[in-house]
Amino acid sequence: MPIDAAKALAAEPRTGEITWDRRDVQLYHLGIGAGRPATDPDELRYTLESRLHVLPSFATVAGSGSPGVISGLSMPGVEVDLARVLHGGQRLEIHRPIPVTGRATATGRIAAVYDKGKAAVLVMRTEVADADGPLWTNDAQIFVRGEGGWGGDRGPSARLDPPAGEPGKVVERTVREDQALLYRLSGDYNPLHADPEFAKLAGFDRPILHGLCTYGITLKAVVDTLLDGDVSRVRGYATRFAGVVFPGETLRIRMWRGDGAVRVAVSAVQRDDAPVLADTLVEHS
Repeated sequence: MPIDAAKALAAEPRTGEITWDRRDVQLYHLGIGAGRPATDPDELRYTLESRLHVLPSFATVAGSGSPGVISGLSMPGVEVDLARVLHGGQRLEIHRPIPVTGRATATGRIAAVYDKGKAAVLVMRTEVADADGPLWTNDAQIFVRGEGGWGGDRGPSARLDPPAGEPGKVVERTVREDQALLYRLSGDYNPLHADPEFAKLAGFDRPILHGLCTYGITLKAVVDTLLDGDVSRVRGYATRFAGVVFPGETLRIRMWRGDGAVRVAVSAVQRDDAPVLADTLVEHS
């Protein structure tokens, strides 16, 4: 079996230094649709250096050369075909607000390996800390099709009970035709998001948007709509990727406010509200 769970879990973590500056932050914000309208004071917090704050989902791209998914797939005990790999979910824990400019150490390891029968699930954990202490912990859940069935632990279910009642807020966000081309400048150059011929080989009639771009668009909508635009209130953010988004589509973002958390569901308007993000939770102060 290409995945040796015991060996993968016992492998030494991989550590590297990452850096970022205001340009990286501004580019990321533009990549998830910030800056519309360009002179809106609320949008200038994402685009103008004199007012800049950092949306916590920036952690998924900060220092794009840091230990991450691709690095994790080359860890001891893991030998898989990238064509069988799917990004199944993402969880981010924020320990304190992310500074506009930073230098930190990122430590990546495989935190868990689960046997889902027809697939294996690898949890790639990246912990980031600077001179003042921990900044964030990022977990990427990676499905590897065809690699399950060895009798291992199935792991916890990522499914949440459906939210009760009608959403308290519903907003729509239109994805630009060139959104994936802009977002990929933050470090994810997978041709699936830019090259029509590559997308066809992967089974799509045109390039699709990065799942983590949708992840960022959604968090920004929650922060701007329910958290008074205050990025420092976000404590955690988890989602399950339930479907694809095509550039040019409109996202419908439904929000249910609870005690210290917001439940979210995201769908594609033009495709009869096809699910895009599910089991989504934003924890906040």
